[in-house]
Amino acid sequence: MNQVRISGGEWRSRLLRFPDAPGLRPTPDRVRQTVFNWLGQDMHGLNCLDLFAGTGAMGFEALSRGARSMVLVEKSVLAYRALLENQRSLQAESSQIFNRDAMGFLGQNQQRFDVIFVDPPYNQGWLDKLLPELASHLAPDGVIYAEAEFALADTPQWQVVKHGKAGNVFYHLLKSAHDQ
Repeated sequence: MNQVRISGGEWRSRLLRFPDAPGLRPTPDRVRQTVFNWLGQDMHGLNCLDLFAGTGAMGFEALSRGARSMVLVEKSVLAYRALLENQRSLQAESSQIFNRDAMGFLGQNQQRFDVIFVDPPYNQGWLDKLLPELASHLAPDGVIYAEAEFALADTPQWQVVKHGKAGNVFYHLLKSAHDQ
């Protein structure tokens, strides 16, 4: 099993274990630290969604920093099982984990989230499919954290408020262009 360390909050330094699975790539520590600096170190009261949860690093990190709730969605059965084991190990009662396809989950879920983490498989056009769907799942003044293999630009629907690059990973914080 591979592992990644939670970098802040209640579970700081706790390890998340995850299997070798095609396309599974944990968000690097440095990028996670930057993202949580952008979001504010304290996530208390926020309801969050981690689509393509993979290792669960972003979701469990948000919970460690006080998020009220976290929904993790992962299609891979191997990664899903590891998420369940990490949930048990951390006693993360305020998390729900679904073994589902992201689009299927969004089509059946009506919940709104303050923060949505999106790190889909690369080179499959996921962001083009997802971003139009995510607007109806985002709470007023909510944000989307998105990783991609390319830099995102402002669109009529989304404004890139922060961005960075680490290696081959471009990461972004998006807000609705209508929230201004």
